[in-house]
Amino acid sequence: MGRATTSAPPVAETAARPSPAEVEIKLRLEPAVARRFRRHPALRQLPRTRAKLHAIYFDTSDAALLQRGIALRLRRVGRRWTQAVKARQGSGGALSERREWETPVRGRRLRLDALPPEAQASLPPELVARLAPRFETEVFRETWQVARDDALIEVALDRGEARAGARAWPISEVELELKAGAVAALFELAEQLAADLPFQLEPRSKAQRGYQLAGNLALAPAKADLPALSPDEPADAAFRRIARSCLCQFEANLPGFLADAEPDPEYVHQMRVALRRLRAAVGLLRFMERRAPDWVGELKWLMGELAAARDWDVFVTETLPRVQASLESAKRLDRLMGVAAELRRDANIRARAAVASPRLARLWLKLERELATLAPSPLTAAEWARATLQRRYRQVARLGRRWQELDATERHALRIAAKKLRYSAEFFARWHPKLARRFIRRLAALQDALGVLNDAAVTARLLDEVKRSGGSAAREAAGLVAGFLACEQRHRLAALGSLWKRFRQAPSYWAPG
Repeated sequence: MGRATTSAPPVAETAARPSPAEVEIKLRLEPAVARRFRRHPALRQLPRTRAKLHAIYFDTSDAALLQRGIALRLRRVGRRWTQAVKARQGSGGALSERREWETPVRGRRLRLDALPPEAQASLPPELVARLAPRFETEVFRETWQVARDDALIEVALDRGEARAGARAWPISEVELELKAGAVAALFELAEQLAADLPFQLEPRSKAQRGYQLAGNLALAPAKADLPALSPDEPADAAFRRIARSCLCQFEANLPGFLADAEPDPEYVHQMRVALRRLRAAVGLLRFMERRAPDWVGELKWLMGELAAARDWDVFVTETLPRVQASLESAKRLDRLMGVAAELRRDANIRARAAVASPRLARLWLKLERELATLAPSPLTAAEWARATLQRRYRQVARLGRRWQELDATERHALRIAAKKLRYSAEFFARWHPKLARRFIRRLAALQDALGVLNDAAVTARLLDEVKRSGGSAAREAAGLVAGFLACEQRHRLAALGSLWKRFRQAPSYWAPG
């Protein structure tokens, strides 16, 4: 990203900017807090530049560049125009790493032949012929250059909007770009600012928000996208890929969860899945002789905030309709369903407040810093995988060997161990796809059965809350629900034995033969 200036003269069309790597942290900041940001001790004594940035983004009508992870734009700063190609390399909601090529041009037109060969190769000729402006951004930027240790960091405050036709979207965010030096200095500055200012996580780039305005990028719940690991790569690199895939799944669902007053329940479900996968991955660090990170407690807080919303979602949208369908008179649950819907809305509001809070932004900075500065491991990914999967498999086998004698607490422990094993098995499944599919399928069936049994305990707790809030009609209906679920639980317990046997017969795919 080029440095913003207010009086740059026209520039000849020369070679691309020599450094193609861009590492930056981006966080949302409400406009009302801009004055506090400018007066922060880390910035207030430094000179500041101001500029108005007008950018035009190009793509095909079917967003072919977006699908390839490429952004192509023209930008004007003062009277100076530049063209830039950015290719996604790795990113999170706070930290992004992209390949970038930037060249000056004359006027408001692309000169793709002025780009270096590597950048031109990312733009196939058949797509270039169909390129057209898709949306624009106009931003007022204030910039500071911060020298810290041996690092140079450019800090930018951007305020403006993205536009596509008659539609507009406000932009108010802070970017910290590492110009030189170690990435640790970038995080030190970001964490210093975040300790004093109410930043929020904004996983979408300006381009992504522009594409949403243009109708090329719809908000929709996103499932996990498992990383492609190499058995021979270092274990720390494999962990970094796994963890980033978890962060990306969470971030992909965050905008949709916050966009509507009554979001699709699948958003919070997938966000919880992402956090559980991340927690399972963090547990694997000990097999690299690493201690648990100091942010695990904050991760538990976030998981707890989303868990309450998810529990009420399941209760209202799945459990109660299932019970109601079995009753002769559906109206018998009306009062209970009304009270449960109110409690669900309250839990949803709390979850939305948590993920929109500065606390989440601070947690994400810690997560990203851990990944960016993770020390090398002498283990290969394959060695790490075998050690972790074997240990987790043994734990499940030990907890489940007396499955018919387990009480509710012990079944819960078995369910958690099975869930950790399943996520861990999925991380490395691509190395033995056929065997892995069979193993994971049988493990998932066992985990689902244990989950339904655990849901009975969760439902009992939720029914107690409903009874306290809903009066006699709700208490009577709660008894009906509890009776129905008790019958259902007995059926699930009867099926648990066969599921356990099938799971134990599945070969351990990570040690074939």
